[in-house]
Amino acid sequence: MSDAFQTDDDTETAPLVRVRDLRKIYAEGDRDHLVLDELDLTVERGELVVILGRSGSGKSTLLNLVGGIDRPTDGEVVIGGEHLSEESETERTLFRRRRIGFIFQAFNLIPTLTAAENVRLPLELAGRASEAERRAAELLEAVGLGGRGDSFPDRLSGGEQQRVAVARALAHDPLLILADASTCWSAPTASCGCTAAR
Repeated sequence: MSDAFQTDDDTETAPLVRVRDLRKIYAEGDRDHLVLDELDLTVERGELVVILGRSGSGKSTLLNLVGGIDRPTDGEVVIGGEHLSEESETERTLFRRRRIGFIFQAFNLIPTLTAAENVRLPLELAGRASEAERRAAELLEAVGLGGRGDSFPDRLSGGEQQRVAVARALAHDPLLILADASTCWSAPTASCGCTAAR
């Protein structure tokens, strides 16, 4: 592996995701728990990556670090030329809002919002409210829930909630989609994390 990341000037040809020497330690009482140790990962544009492992092996931690939800203890995370590991929490939040689509393991739908409102939310947060209603309707139709836009999450099956979460992740046409066990949520022994880059 090269000693240095490519600069922001060559982001069109650089890999979309570059992770180097990633390390994450969580404090557990008076002890430290090493979750990831010197992990390197490169994801090219247009590539689909599936990460398989037992529960507790660090897949969700890796996705949270790549997505800027959490910061590494050491190492670098660069997404589309943005050095997320060096940015503040506010900067990482704004980056996620514009560039990353998440499909969380527990879906994380907002229970007081309808399916359509959940899908519209990323666009509204990104300042694209004018297209939110049309885009949400298109995506719900695409995932087979065209007639369920007015339904609240507690009125949807687990599979339907999952499809709303997928539609929400796609709503703002993200640069990167991170899916935490999204395709195998019903099989806890076969947990996976997926990264799809465009």
